[in-house]
Amino acid sequence: MRDTDEELRPILRIDFPEDDRLGRGKIMLLELIRETGSISAAGRAMDMSYRRAWLLVDALNRMFKEPSVESQRGGRQGGGAAVTPFGETLIARFRAMEAKARAAIADDLDWLEAARRDATWSGEGSPE
Repeated sequence: MRDTDEELRPILRIDFPEDDRLGRGKIMLLELIRETGSISAAGRAMDMSYRRAWLLVDALNRMFKEPSVESQRGGRQGGGAAVTPFGETLIARFRAMEAKARAAIADDLDWLEAARRDATWSGEGSPE
């Protein structure tokens, strides 16, 4: 799933020890689980298999002291999944970190945008 926005944007990824990573893909998966109430529906919305989505949720749940997603098995409603209060906080904090990163380098992003080949170059030398 790719953003169609034409603006330049930094991509935030946090690398933890032991090869754990937290980035926009896992956060987007959490947001879609919140919307759909389902790991499989969230995975489908991101063009990934249920297994891949489940593995990412499992990685998220093992990464922190508290789980980000709780799944409910079968039953009358057919099961489902819910983002936990910790998962909601994780989403909010990650999105806030992205906003802070964008704000911190806004001037540099403006410069890069102006220096792009398809933009009007007003600086000295080559824009590359």
